Amino acid sequence: MPLTDVLEQGKITAALEECKNADSFNHKKFFKTCGLTGKSHADVKKVFDIIDQDQSGFVEEDELKLFLQNFKKDARALTDKETKDFLKAGDTDNDGKIGESEFADLVN
Repeated sequence: MPLTDVLEQGKITAALEECKNADSFNHKKFFKTCGLTGKSHADVKKVFDIIDQDQSGFVEEDELKLFLQNFKKDARALTDKETKDFLKAGDTDNDGKIGESEFADLVN
């Protein structure tokens, strides 16, 4: 399923533009700009399932690094610092990955 089934293309483009430079990614700002903040639990789950590339039920560090590429194939990869900060923000149980409920909390 494409992300445009849940989010507007224009908002996705605006969110990617805001973080196009290295070390400029802020998950709170990104989620708000792309329109994910405030979406229903079902819509957030749809986005989580897309980001969870290996369908493990978790988003691991390697999937977070390529997070922006889920929104646009040629988007940049997150820097190591951005990836670690993103993981730290979402991994509330400190198991080294972000589960579905942790992702929902991160978005909202």
